[in-house]
Amino acid sequence: MIFRAVGDGRPYPEHGLVSSRDWSDIPPQQVKLDQLVTTKSTLDLETLLSEDSTFYGDLFSHVVRYEGVLYLEDGVHRALRSALHHRSVIHARILDLDAN
Repeated sequence: MIFRAVGDGRPYPEHGLVSSRDWSDIPPQQVKLDQLVTTKSTLDLETLLSEDSTFYGDLFSHVVRYEGVLYLEDGVHRALRSALHHRSVIHARILDLDAN
């Protein structure tokens, strides 16, 4: 299995970070794909296969740590593309809600 689990929805409270600019203060770090729970159960193949899918957004995936679980909020297509290239880690910005 690529991810720890495939979820459908965000089980954590609203955190207020909505734009790439909001997330940009969080430095990226490596995270293993098998530690992530997705927040989307479907993926658009056009997004996955698009070469410029990150052109207008953040280069890094957005992950939320809540109650010890890492939720992949944005960037499922980046994570899956990494897995298809036989990479087991991605660089992501991790918002730690457990630290608050």
